[in-house]
Amino acid sequence: MTLEDLEDINPEALTADGLTKAIIGFGQQYPANPVVIYDYNKCIEILRKDNNWDYDEAVEWMEFNVVCAYHGKGTPIFMTPYSPEE
Repeated sequence: MTLEDLEDINPEALTADGLTKAIIGFGQQYPANPVVIYDYNKCIEILRKDNNWDYDEAVEWMEFNVVCAYHGKGTPIFMTPYSPEE
């Protein structure tokens, strides 16, 4: 599926400006329509690089301006990859 496909299926699906390279896929929970899923850690990397921020600055901005910004049913998901303990 592409972003264009998603737009056809769910015109309310939103994307986060400047974070396209952090998209890892699309997901949904029945009965909701699919939305974009971002890798949270990749988002932080992009914000650090693009703004010359340290880790804490990027996390603070991401949490306040992106993760906490609910815009309805099309709001993206920001996923942290699972790392099982060895």
